[in-house]
Amino acid sequence: MPPFSQSSPLSNGFSHTHHKFDKPNHHSSTNVVTIDVGGQLFQTTKQTLTLAGSNTLFSNLFNSYDQIPFIDRDPELFSILLSLLRTGNIPSKAKSFDIQDIIFEAQFYGIQHLLVQSQSNPSQFEAFNLEKSTILPLNGRDPPSVIATAPYGSVHVSHGSKITSFDWSLQRKSTILTQFTAIDSLLSLSSNVVAAGATDFSGLQIIDLDMGFVTQTLNWENMTKSSSTVQAIGTSPEFLFTSFESGRRNSNSILVYDINDGFRVVSEIARNEIFGADLDSAIPSTKLNWVPSLNLLMASGSHSGPSGVSGNIKFWDIRSGNAVWEIKEKADCFSDITVSDTLSAVFKIGINSGDVSYIDFRHIDSDNSWKSLGGTKKPTNGKKEGLGCKIESHGNQVFCSRGGELEVWSEVLMGSFVKGKDGKNERVFRKNILGRTKDVGGNRVTNLGFSGNRMFVTKKDQQCVEVWESSRR
Repeated sequence: MPPFSQSSPLSNGFSHTHHKFDKPNHHSSTNVVTIDVGGQLFQTTKQTLTLAGSNTLFSNLFNSYDQIPFIDRDPELFSILLSLLRTGNIPSKAKSFDIQDIIFEAQFYGIQHLLVQSQSNPSQFEAFNLEKSTILPLNGRDPPSVIATAPYGSVHVSHGSKITSFDWSLQRKSTILTQFTAIDSLLSLSSNVVAAGATDFSGLQIIDLDMGFVTQTLNWENMTKSSSTVQAIGTSPEFLFTSFESGRRNSNSILVYDINDGFRVVSEIARNEIFGADLDSAIPSTKLNWVPSLNLLMASGSHSGPSGVSGNIKFWDIRSGNAVWEIKEKADCFSDITVSDTLSAVFKIGINSGDVSYIDFRHIDSDNSWKSLGGTKKPTNGKKEGLGCKIESHGNQVFCSRGGELEVWSEVLMGSFVKGKDGKNERVFRKNILGRTKDVGGNRVTNLGFSGNRMFVTKKDQQCVEVWESSRR
């Protein structure tokens, strides 16, 4: 929902008795509507005013049959909003106004929802045109641990025991204090509700950010009756998924909650117990991704042992509770992993090689081997080239961080198949480096998030969030 509640647009500054005109120019006989705003006349069409919606000030202008309606407001701001109705976009002259003034004016006329959509439209996201536009400062000394993007280009940021929220305009900022020492998992359920958890604090908390209190705490009843810490959170349109681990770290599970039924437990999947020294028998899932086209949940996790880093990736059917596909990671386990429903593939960064590679899940039963997107890098002196790298998919692209730099990988669509070593067709991807020279480098990227037409970036030991947007043409 838009971040401003619907107010009554006729409460101030509106009159039907300012100008008279003759019957031959009667509004009812023509498609043209004349409006006087602050002494300046504007003409538009009934179709344009209809775009504002029924519960707005503009919808009442159709009743002005014998007078030119007068609105005692700023005509320059009105012209910006009229342009928004006509084109669906804010005109370039709006840059000379404070965004908060435009927001208040849109709220008065009842069209703030159109303003939000025009400024945070996902269709305006252009991966190859992203530039760092804004720095959002955070209070205190704690760097951000995790971010959760919300609708319309807003974002929630956890830093230390606090959660700071920025609305879609990035002008309104609010901070609440939580019970956590540090938050490791954060997910937006709506514009003002988040799910939060930590690896050293029992339970998943559902927090109303506007009210500043916990509405529910969700726990997993494990066999040892110990605490249940949160390892990861995921969501689909219907369900909330939570990966729990017992406080004794000898068992773990994924619970499925019904979002629309008070977070009722629907099912439990992936329940594991550790037996003896067989650590691979129960690696907790540290990343949960819903794949709509497959109607499956991807759960992945890894751990470091005497023989190196190993892990697994499983695709779960939450209805049956069965894993329908599994990839075991040994030689070059993922440092980070993501899944793209648009590109129909799972992508990873190898922790040893630093190589970005993929598996096409359209051939989910025939091949579990990774295909490199670029030349495989050989580790230098045992150094883990991919350690600390992040990877996330958004739209038709895959975004990858290496240190303080950002890469975007895109599929070449025309003639994009080449023959692999096995004689089969392979897809072709190309890499581009994001941002101008002054935008990149510095501390290691710790989080990537996307909402509307924005990308949010946090970096190690920096008490702020970088906002990247497509440069306006």
